Amino acid sequence: MTRGRRPTVVLAALILLAGLTLIAVNMLRSGAPGTNGPEAGFARDMSTHHAQAVRMSFIVRDRTDDRDVRLLAYDIINTQQAQIGMMTAWLDEWGLPKTDPAGPMRWMAGHAGHGGGAGAMPGMATRDQLADLEKASGEDAEVRFLRLMIAHHRGGVDMAEAVLTLSGHDRVQRLARTMVDGQRAEIGQMNAMLRERGAPEA
Repeated sequence: MTRGRRPTVVLAALILLAGLTLIAVNMLRSGAPGTNGPEAGFARDMSTHHAQAVRMSFIVRDRTDDRDVRLLAYDIINTQQAQIGMMTAWLDEWGLPKTDPAGPMRWMAGHAGHGGGAGAMPGMATRDQLADLEKASGEDAEVRFLRLMIAHHRGGVDMAEAVLTLSGHDRVQRLARTMVDGQRAEIGQMNAMLRERGAPEA
């Protein structure tokens, strides 16, 4: 091979390699969840849902000295922040936006047991409830937190069960099952903690 042809051959090989890489990426993307699919909707909306649970856990951590409540708050913070990171990584991998321009909860609208329709995220605390939690302290803060978090977990379980019926994606299924099992267990734990404080179960 002459010296003049060698750079041309190398350049052609690089162009071919780049083309094959682009084809492979497009093939992988074509099999990935779409922006309007239940997988993307679940990842976006459950991340928002988890973020509020993390916020409430930080609030109660600073409003009580009770060891059991603080340990529960730490567990929720660590678990749900890790799951937010996982779901955000999925959206990056799938090349999808972190928020739905058409609004939240479209993926679950019409699903059995979800009568709120698009935009209604189950179990979320209101601004007033969060403000009251921030003003409370001691056992009052503990009871408020437990009741809010039980409702929050029940909403999260509803969302996870919905995506289990709507998606066959392996990683989404595994995470959703983990959420259902973990949050149901914590609901039982929190109701026991309410009983210990002489408060009715939520």
